[in-house]
Amino acid sequence: MPFTTAYIARSPDADPARHRCVVETGLSTLHTVVVRDQEQALAVARELVEEHGVCALTLCPGHSNQEVGEIAAAAGAGVSVSVARGDPAGGPVVARAMEEAGWPKA
Repeated sequence: MPFTTAYIARSPDADPARHRCVVETGLSTLHTVVVRDQEQALAVARELVEEHGVCALTLCPGHSNQEVGEIAAAAGAGVSVSVARGDPAGGPVVARAMEEAGWPKA
């Protein structure tokens, strides 16, 4: 059985039923799913753990600390939950790129 992980990202126009992929090697499987909001993130986290055996979730930086805690609770005690956070200088770079791509301002 491969080491099965997942990355959950956010986008205001996401549809998690369509915006997902799986990358498999012999030893690992990575699920990537893009969600629109916290409600979808919670549902996807549960699905990934229950249906695909994910044991480690990584979340995009768009999740607040409270949301990370909610996702960790939804995933369960046996699942590692991490957040991909950049350095302080990276925040404005990402914010500018998102604005240029047409994302609504938070």
